[in-house]
Amino acid sequence: MDETTGRDIAAHSPGLARRAEGFADQRLCVVPRPQVELALAAPVTRRLTVTDAGLFPHAAGHLRRRPHGASETIVLVCVGGAGVVAFSGDEYALSPGASIAIPAGTPHEYRSSDRDPWTIWWLHVRGTDAAELTTPAGASRLVRLRAADRVVALFDELVTLLERRISPAHLLAASGIAWNLLTRITVDSTLPAEGSPLERAMRYLETRIDGSIQVADLAALVGLSPSHLSALFRQATGGGPAAFHTSLKMGRARALLDATNLSIAEIAASVGYADPLYFSRQFRRVHDVSPTAYRAQHKG
Repeated sequence: MDETTGRDIAAHSPGLARRAEGFADQRLCVVPRPQVELALAAPVTRRLTVTDAGLFPHAAGHLRRRPHGASETIVLVCVGGAGVVAFSGDEYALSPGASIAIPAGTPHEYRSSDRDPWTIWWLHVRGTDAAELTTPAGASRLVRLRAADRVVALFDELVTLLERRISPAHLLAASGIAWNLLTRITVDSTLPAEGSPLERAMRYLETRIDGSIQVADLAALVGLSPSHLSALFRQATGGGPAAFHTSLKMGRARALLDATNLSIAEIAASVGYADPLYFSRQFRRVHDVSPTAYRAQHKG
């Protein structure tokens, strides 16, 4: 039996009858392994190749146990019900809007809830970039999706594509869809949750591009210590609160330089810099050109 199918899974679950026909309304695409190997040797798809993908709706009795792991990285997205995924000594509860990636070669087990069977979209990928796309450094293993509907739409597009035909061109297209899908999940693993202290701090700074605030005051506003808030900013953005605020100011400045005839001094004031020379130095530090030179560049 192909390990990616759901057709024999219930045989592993005590008290459940052997499932021979899969799940009602399931969708299942398995790329022939010779075509996978050709894709992994071809430009572009060598970086990311979809090997299997599908949807298991209301998957009662779904159990998959791989003591030696799989040769592919496995991505699961739960859109209904519940279940559990276990690997590397940890257990993760999946509920609607949650996603998890299981690294290739990692022993694992995942199973649907007996009381509330999950509905999951799933994806197997190989390629030189598969690990970095699915388990980037510093990202959480269990991801709460901010826009699950967009991820599901991409899953549906991917599976629909592979259901029609599997050819090198289709596998190339599938690679692009999967790349978009996986990067969306990765972004959701780093962006702050709605209403979290970090998200509220970011929103506060976004509404005050023409002002300034001390890190200590911002931290007190959202109920965190300055060091904790700074650490959260660095994890999410690569820099501290001040760097994030500066990036917002520079973004507004670029828009004004591109779309208005305001003077440099007027633009500086509109983004919170009383000194136009200091603003110009900050702009050059970020963009490596002066505001005047930036405005003169041909764009588009």
